[in-house]
Amino acid sequence: MLGIIGIVLVFVMVFGGYVLAGGKMAIIIKALPFELMMIGGAAVGAFLISNEGSVVKHAIRDMSKVFKGPKWKPEDYRDLLCLLFELIRLARSSPVALEEHVENPEESAIFGKYPKIAADANSVELICDTLRSVSMNYDDPHQVEEVLDKRLERMQAHALHPSHALGSVADALPALGIVAAVLGVIKTMASIDQPPEVLGKMIGGALVGTFLGVFLSYAFVAPFAAKMKATIDDDFHFYQLIREVLVANLHNHSTNICIEVGRQNTPSHFRPTFVDLEDALKSVKQAS
Repeated sequence: MLGIIGIVLVFVMVFGGYVLAGGKMAIIIKALPFELMMIGGAAVGAFLISNEGSVVKHAIRDMSKVFKGPKWKPEDYRDLLCLLFELIRLARSSPVALEEHVENPEESAIFGKYPKIAADANSVELICDTLRSVSMNYDDPHQVEEVLDKRLERMQAHALHPSHALGSVADALPALGIVAAVLGVIKTMASIDQPPEVLGKMIGGALVGTFLGVFLSYAFVAPFAAKMKATIDDDFHFYQLIREVLVANLHNHSTNICIEVGRQNTPSHFRPTFVDLEDALKSVKQAS
């Protein structure tokens, strides 16, 4: 909702202010399709040249984050803590019974209770790989923590690639606007024998290119890239929570302490309250 409000506000304030100041929209409207074709087409072409197909698809998909916000909501963090609680408790009471859940998470009754988490490959792989390594006696907390940190760094760098690519387009748009403006000046110079009122409109049309490049860059593409990055960073706290709980487990803290470590390391706007989490864990205990 805030994204839509922001877009409407940008158009109303910029063009509304221009019209109220006595500006004529006719020149902008006449030049806009051609300038947009040159600037927008060049920007899209440069984006395709500099990125792989997977990044392009990822960037298009991530643009929805501007309007949808983070994938993981506060209730998902609560569910994740409940899932980890069940898995850790099972690992300590019956390591053999844990294997079927780790080796076949898609058929696991425990993962099945949390379909949104089970559908996220990164979450499932991170949990299962770490618990599997413990069952293989690779249980040095410091080594596992280092492995998890490197893995999370790679995941985050991959997730942020589309926002960085879109940021590069934002940086290029003002220059592409100048390119379009220069072409407009060339066109104007070729008609130097025309009356001043005709030349004035042609120069005005050329300057639309400079305006459009800067406008698209700083009012749309750069904010989109920044919002994508902020949303991805927010979503990444979900995976950091998995790391915190599983590393605490390797330090042989009690199961409840491991979960509380994860809860307290969750950002405040996603963190379930102590009471809410306790109620959820009681339900888990009663159901098992």
